[in-house]
Amino acid sequence: MKIKIKKLNEEAVIPKYSKHGDAAMDVVAVSKNVTEKFIEYGTGLSFEVPENYVMLIFPRSSVSNKTLSQCNSVGVLDSGYRGELKIRFYKIGSEEYEIGERVAQIMVLPRPEVEFQEVAELSPTERGDGGFGHTGK
Repeated sequence: MKIKIKKLNEEAVIPKYSKHGDAAMDVVAVSKNVTEKFIEYGTGLSFEVPENYVMLIFPRSSVSNKTLSQCNSVGVLDSGYRGELKIRFYKIGSEEYEIGERVAQIMVLPRPEVEFQEVAELSPTERGDGGFGHTGK
């Protein structure tokens, strides 16, 4: 699959897979805006995600070495959005990413067209309505 990408900043880095078989591509910060509560990293990139697809933005595992938490846990870049991909984190402490570092990872997936059908009952399953640790582990 080919996706059109536009560099909005000459320092922008085209995302790529780090290793063969990786599920997501890393994105690099080219700008950083710090407020009292947030740190927002700009990638200097905009994308033309095809219709019926979505780009999901995940934190990298390296976020565990930082005192940051991605604000929306998993970001969603819809096919109609053409602005810069930015990743916003809650600032919890002083450990943060710097410009030039990989700050998130992206994955593009098909987006099915869903229509809900209201019913009186759902089909039974082994799990049923058990949730939040229902297996005792």
